[in-house]
Order: sequence, then C-alpha cells, then structure tokens
Amino acid sequence: MKNNDKTNVMRVLDGKKIAYVSHTYEPDATLSGEDIAGILGEDANKVFKTLVTQGKSGQHYVFVVPVKEELDLKKGAKAAQEKSISMIKQKELLPLTGYVHGGCSPVGMKKQFPTFIHQTARQYDEIFVSAGKVGFQIELSPLDLAEVAGCGFADIV
Repeated sequence: MKNNDKTNVMRVLDGKKIAYVSHTYEPDATLSGEDIAGILGEDANKVFKTLVTQGKSGQHYVFVVPVKEELDLKKGAKAAQEKSISMIKQKELLPLTGYVHGGCSPVGMKKQFPTFIHQTARQYDEIFVSAGKVGFQIELSPLDLAEVAGCGFADIV
C-alpha cells in the first residue's frame, strides 16, 4: 500500500511500530457490520464496531463491540463508572472524533477518550476494526489495540 493510501489510523500504528494488516472493501451505506465481516470472509465475532457515548457527567466514552452485538448501556456505564451513558447523535461524531459514521476507529481520534473493548476480543489472536475511513478495516492483535488506544477490556454487551 502506498503511503498516500494509508489512513490516519494506519499512520498512527506505523509510528508506534504495531503490526496490522489492512483490508479494503467497496463502501456502501447499506452494508451492516455483519455484511462487512462476510465480505472480509471473517467470523462476525472477530469484527468490531466503535461506538461513542456520553455519560451523565458529560464525559465521552468509546466502546468497541462485535458487529453482531449491541452495547449494553447499563454495562457500559458500569465499566465507565458512570451513573448512565447514552449514544451521541450521529451529527456529533465527526466534530468530536474526526471520524464519520461507518468509519469510526478507536485509534487516532481527535482526543483520547476512555475506551473499552468487549472482553471476547481477548479470545482471538487478531480482530478487525475500522481503519478510520469507510471501506477500510485493519486486522490487529486486540492486545496491541488496547495498548495503542489506551483501552480496557470489559463485559459491555
């Protein structure tokens, strides 16, 4: 992959010397996370989506969950030690994170937010997350992802 084809996420990982494999697919707004797992030829349990929330305190939190699962807001709040959390509005995503819906990655956001990966990620040698742009995914060790994104593992689905 040429350097100008790399996303910001890939440049961050390169800068930290973290191994990853990049994957691309034809972007389509109708594709679900499970569709993307199918395109990649991967188990949907290994393909994760990145969700951004706001706690009752006003603090933002990032949750990385398998694409076929839903974030349990009560479990997420417990992990974040918040009274409650709610999903942010889609229009708030780009100004807050620098990423658009469908291309949000836990790596390389404008600001580092407390981030939690669903605990099942540790079962796999590699998982898939968005590479920060619709149509781009990266495959990397969940432990490397946790290190670079400052994540903790938690039961959040």
